[in-house]
Amino acid sequence: MSGHSKWATTKHKKAAIDAKRAKSFAKLIKNIEVAAKAGGADMAGNPGLELAVQKAKKTSVPIDNINRAVKRGAGLLGDAVDYQTIMYEARGPQGSALLIECLTDNKNRAASEVRLGVTRNGGSMADPGSVAYLFTRKGVVTLPRNGLSEDDVLVAVLDAGADEVKETGDNFEVISEPQDLRAVVTGLEEAGIEYETDEAEFVPSMQVDLDADAARKFLKLVDALEELDDVQNVFSNADLSEEVLAELESDD
Repeated sequence: MSGHSKWATTKHKKAAIDAKRAKSFAKLIKNIEVAAKAGGADMAGNPGLELAVQKAKKTSVPIDNINRAVKRGAGLLGDAVDYQTIMYEARGPQGSALLIECLTDNKNRAASEVRLGVTRNGGSMADPGSVAYLFTRKGVVTLPRNGLSEDDVLVAVLDAGADEVKETGDNFEVISEPQDLRAVVTGLEEAGIEYETDEAEFVPSMQVDLDADAARKFLKLVDALEELDDVQNVFSNADLSEEVLAELESDD
């Protein structure tokens, strides 16, 4: 689930990590195909494709997979790619809100699978607009603290247009407007600061605290949605306190 790396503490089992890695590869490959379809296979003239390939390489997607995705997206292999982005809205435990972002070549399949995933795991579908207004699209860069102070990060990104730097567990999150995301990443790189992820995400304007029971149901719901092939991202305003996370850890 995007934007909440502290939740990774509840998902430390190797099988879960391997599954997430495979799904991450599939998402990155889709993004390459979409970028190649939109702007062609030449990265020199297609900055969107160059960025998608950089992210795939950063996540260790095999180069052969990347090259095939570029060719497939650009139509060089004969099988045309036609994905569309669709956003679904849902409610989870204790009034939590979810935005479910899909990238699919079959809208009917995506809608059916998302609806089943939500309703079978304790959630309910929401009317269009009834959840989306709680979120704003922002650029989010996540980086490990690694001995850094908040001031160290601020100095690197302030002139690049960053809005704020937040502590989230063992990480920092740098929040910016989506159009300033590349400049923020460049600022970090020039300062020699390593980062883990850089994405345009939907950030909630307010968060809902979940108790342990609701958190268990919520994570089950998110896991079910993230396992769906068409789902690219799940964003939520749910917040899990350190106490709740500790209780979930004791379940394992």
